[in-house]
Amino acid sequence: MLGYRPRRRDLFLEALLHRSFLPITDGTWTSNERLEFLGDAILNFLVADHLYRSMPDQEEGELTKLRSRLVNRRILAQRSRALGLNTVLLLSASAAQSLDSGSESIVADAFESVIGAIYLDGGLEEAREFVDRTLLSAVDLTSVAALDDNYKSALLEYAQSRSLGIPRYNVLKEEGPEHDRRFTIEVTLGSDPYGIGSGRSKKDAEQAAAAQALEKIHKELPLSTEPPISNVP
Repeated sequence: MLGYRPRRRDLFLEALLHRSFLPITDGTWTSNERLEFLGDAILNFLVADHLYRSMPDQEEGELTKLRSRLVNRRILAQRSRALGLNTVLLLSASAAQSLDSGSESIVADAFESVIGAIYLDGGLEEAREFVDRTLLSAVDLTSVAALDDNYKSALLEYAQSRSLGIPRYNVLKEEGPEHDRRFTIEVTLGSDPYGIGSGRSKKDAEQAAAAQALEKIHKELPLSTEPPISNVP
């Protein structure tokens, strides 16, 4: 299933154990939340490293948007289901029903927790091989880069659906000569900062900031809630 032979099977049992299953256990088991936390950090690093090396001409703002597209819950859920992780997760009946109804969070988190387990079991290079094989090689980066996304619209839709008002974009820095300006912009919801992005135009910097904000929101939302991601597969 994973294309990886575990040394410590207990890590992979933990990676597949959703917190909803804990009340059914004898109290000695651990949910996959800690492994998901670790796997999320490793996944972001490995994707960032891959993009940095494979796209030397892309600006930081574009790399940020590409990474956000590649690690969003929708894609991770697709890759998780392609591996069949949804069929072996340990869940409560209600969580299983949510999964059958198309919930992306549970299976996306499982993908990240498996990455965390592989890292602890086999090291960074084994985790890199898994991410390369199951995610990066399975996604056409050229097509992803060419997507006409609109993170600002997605963030606005999310903010309005939660009565948070209109996202505000504030210029933090303007640097460089007139022919090669770089802008750094922060987006806030209410009084809270949610993301910072940079680019060669204010528009690009705002999109990068909105992409980072949506990435943050994904991590803070309850399992059953998903913010809209416009034009992201």
